[in-house]
Order: sequence, then structure tokens, then C-alpha cells
Amino acid sequence: MRPTAKFSISFGLVTIPVAAYNATDTSASVSFVRIHRADGGRVRNQPVCSREGVEISPDEIGRGYRTDDDTVVPLTDDDLGALPLPTAKTLTILAFVAGGDIDPLQLGKGYYLGVDGPAAAKPYVLLRDAMERHQRVGLGKIALHGRETLAVIRPVEGVLVMQVLLWPHQIRPMDGVLPEREVTVAANEVRAAETLMDSFGELSEEDVHDHYREALEEIVAAKLAHRAPEFAAGAAQPAGRVTDLMAALQDSVRAAKEARGEVPAGEQAAARRTGTGGTGTGGTGTGGAAKKTATKKGTAQQTTAAKRTAAKKTAAGGKAAETAAAAKRTAGAGRGRRAG
Repeated sequence: MRPTAKFSISFGLVTIPVAAYNATDTSASVSFVRIHRADGGRVRNQPVCSREGVEISPDEIGRGYRTDDDTVVPLTDDDLGALPLPTAKTLTILAFVAGGDIDPLQLGKGYYLGVDGPAAAKPYVLLRDAMERHQRVGLGKIALHGRETLAVIRPVEGVLVMQVLLWPHQIRPMDGVLPEREVTVAANEVRAAETLMDSFGELSEEDVHDHYREALEEIVAAKLAHRAPEFAAGAAQPAGRVTDLMAALQDSVRAAKEARGEVPAGEQAAARRTGTGGTGTGGTGTGGAAKKTATKKGTAQQTTAAKRTAAKKTAAGGKAAETAAAAKRTAGAGRGRRAG
């Protein structure tokens, strides 16, 4: 990699020359071009002079500062280089704080910081090890690309990483974001949500894969080949408004465990037979038996079980009593597992 900037970290009286390398690569992200819908022609942004009305080449474009009265004052690189900023070539550390004290909303572009010359190796390692042992990150200021900005440096796998921060005034207030009326949740609902959080497990490589880009490329390939796009079948997403929050939480925990193979196959089959694998999105019974079962169970997923039990009674005739007894035994086993 080639460095994008070189400067020094000022750590008290210790100076550490470093080179900054881009830590992120957005070139592989999905991007679109603007086109004319009528004929598919590209719509381009052409740099045009507002006074002459002609296109300007890149080497003719400079920088200017617009004042409050809309006057534009031209500025050269020499003008910007003459700014009396101690941060122009130095990342001045102002304080060491806990990482949790940094508002994630302020985090911006990241850079890897490497040593710039053999003499920088020892103070570099000293600062890195001290922050690791002290469990603190460095908060300071640096001027990058003609602008002064806040920055945080922290050790990551033996490397110092710098992340540009937005200024506090650049974070918008939260007015009007919270619900207009106060909402309360029961303690058992919070515990169920915590159980669901624990059931998620660790991230896998598949979880952090860019499936959107692959799907988009398949659509493009299908259009070029004049065929329908082919997508792998994915998991069905629950639809509808959740009317029973607790049932939805319990079903979500069960689904997460089934996805990781933590629920035995026999229990999965029993859940499917009794309808306890639903999404908790509500529903209404269609017969007397279904209504009674829904009243006893008190959840949308057990209403589904009642529907299926009622359907079996109608279709099986003399086997209705046997089917109902099996459903009760399965439901009782499910309550025992939840209580445990």
C-alpha cells in the first residue's frame, strides 16, 4: 500500500513519525451511473464555468471560500499551507479516554498508522503497549487534506489505527425521534428479549458477506442474456403485524436454535405438528375447538396448533380423540421446556 499522508504523533514530549494508509476500500461497493431513461445514454456531471459557460479541465480547477454575502475568495495551496495550525503535520494527542466515551456517530474514515523510519519503531511500540495496558484510546486533532479534524487512535492487533471524528456540532439533535407517548414493557418481555439476544450466537463469514452485490450482478447478467434472474431460495421472512410480542420472542429463540441445530429433530417435528414454530403474527380460529384451544394457550402460535388439530379431527373422523391427546401431550412438553 502507498501512504496517503505522513505526519507525527505528538505524545507529550515524545514525537512519533508515522505514515497513514487507507484502512478501507470502497471501490468494490455497489455504485450506479445516471442514465437518460428514454435511450439509456449516460448523464454526466460536467465542470462548467458559471461566467463563461464553457467546460473546464481538471488542471484549471482551484479552490475558493464563499463568504456570508456570497463573495467567492480564491485560495491557493500556499494560502492553506500558511495556516498557523500546529496540527498541520502533527497529530496532537489531547487526552486519553475510554473507548466507550467516543460517540459511534462521530466515527469516520479509518487509517492504519505505520512507522515512518527506523527511529519511530520504539516510541510507536511504547505508545501502542501503553494504551493496551491502560485500556485507553488517544483523542487528538490533525489537519488532513486541508481541513482540521478530531481523530482517535487505538491499538488493533498490534497496529495503531487512526479514525477521523466528526465535530460534536456536526451531530444532529434527536428531537422528534422518540415515540410521542411513553411505552412500557414488562419484565418478562425484557428477559425474553435478552434470551433472544443470547441465542443469536457468533457472526459467521456468511453473515458478513455482501449478498446484495451478488444478487445485483445476477440481475445484470440475466438482463444481458435476456433471461430471468436465478436466485437461491432464502429463508421465508415473517409477514404481518406482531400482535403477541412474547410469542414472537419465544418463536424467534426457537427458530435461532433450530437454525444452529441445537433443537433435536424430534422436537422440531413436534413443533411443526402442533404449530408452535409460527411467527407470532396473530390469526383467528375457524371452529369451536380452535377457539377453545386459542383461549387456553393465549398465543398466536398455539392458535395455529388448534387450527391444525381441528382440521385433523374433521378429516380423520374416529381418530379425533387420539389426535387431540397427542397435541395436549406435546403442548405440555413445550411448557415444561420453557419453564426449565
